[in-house]
Amino acid sequence: MPEHAPAVHLRDEYETTGLGAADTGDVARRLSPWERFSNLNSVRKLTILVSLVVVWELYTRFGGISEYLLPTFSDTGAALFTALWGEHLLYMIWNSVKILLAGYVIGIGIATVLTTLAVATRFGSDLLSTLTAMLNPLPAIALLPMAMLWFGLGADAIVFTLLHSVVWPVALNMHTGFMGVSETQRMVGRNYGLRGIRYVVKLLIPAAFPSILTGMKIGWAYAWRTLIAAELVFGGAVVDTEGTGEGGLGWFIFANQMDLQIPFVFAGLFTVILVGITVENVVFRNLELRTVGRWGMQTI
Repeated sequence: MPEHAPAVHLRDEYETTGLGAADTGDVARRLSPWERFSNLNSVRKLTILVSLVVVWELYTRFGGISEYLLPTFSDTGAALFTALWGEHLLYMIWNSVKILLAGYVIGIGIATVLTTLAVATRFGSDLLSTLTAMLNPLPAIALLPMAMLWFGLGADAIVFTLLHSVVWPVALNMHTGFMGVSETQRMVGRNYGLRGIRYVVKLLIPAAFPSILTGMKIGWAYAWRTLIAAELVFGGAVVDTEGTGEGGLGWFIFANQMDLQIPFVFAGLFTVILVGITVENVVFRNLELRTVGRWGMQTI
């Protein structure tokens, strides 16, 4: 052994004999009916909603709150039932949703054209970035007076206002998704001969669909809020021009607020929430499951 070699330390060998059976727990077991039921996404969210309703009822019933400030949930529920069957609330909801769908679909179409132009040409990219920098910070409801001058007191003015709420969030998210598509995927698409619109439809949109879907959800939420606000500002101006005397959901809230029918006001607000929850958990949830969830692009 060399003179300066490091010393070797030998340890005594030992053997442990007291080990029991390894306990790894349940590797796989069948879930009970209660576990399967409680794991449902709709059940978990419904539990949260019911809990909030219970807190609302207890707080207003035993907290000494005036009914003119915050009615109980039971009074609000009774007003909602009465409005649905006696005051044409369903028709008013349909009036609002009909206008919303028109503005939403047109807005998505405009956003798609702007984004396609942006990924195809340098001028389109400069145009989209300039317009979004100018107009995206501008509140949509601020355009309502101008829309009333241009389109009159009717649904066209509201649709124009909704376009501003939908176009920019959808276009921004769509453009971000397109720019995030990897160069490898782009090269594969070009090797298959994809050009122009086919390149966008068959490659960019599927690859960027998580971002597009996020923009659609944001655009929907902005449009729904803008619609209710526009109907509140319009007041009687949004009443059906055919003389039926029925406006939208915002008009229902506005009219009952003027009459100090506070339970009906909260019934209208609760309806706004219910419509939003329904669209989010029925329309967009199923769209996610059938697209990005099935494709393995997101964990749903």
